[in-house]
Amino acid sequence: MEPVLLSLWSGLPVLLLHVITTLLLLGIGVWLYEKVTPYKELELIRAGNLAASITFAGAILGIAIPLAFAMSASLGLLDLLVWGTVTVVLQAIAYLVTDFVMKDIRTRIEANEVAPAIVMMAVKLAVGAVVAAAVAG
Repeated sequence: MEPVLLSLWSGLPVLLLHVITTLLLLGIGVWLYEKVTPYKELELIRAGNLAASITFAGAILGIAIPLAFAMSASLGLLDLLVWGTVTVVLQAIAYLVTDFVMKDIRTRIEANEVAPAIVMMAVKLAVGAVVAAAVAG
């Protein structure tokens, strides 16, 4: 059998396991984010709230970016689970700190104000990038 096919045969299960694990961590992270926010972003998005969609997109990307780096740098499944969990928790903490600093963010997002939503998205992406770099070493 060709070396490439042997490599695919032996590596594909590991790849799929890591991708599925990372996507599960992403789902858990997004669920956790939805729980720590004081407003229901998904309901606001369904109602056409652009500000909520901006902050939610920032959360998804801010969680996904460091998770991707954790997957890339992991030595195995346990390593991925540990560092992936750390990245999700750090992003939740970053949201809580930003929410504390921008005290009126809930009412402004619910009022569909785009300016604070963009700031919140930028914070989420910045934290995600910093955490990703830290995980990658």
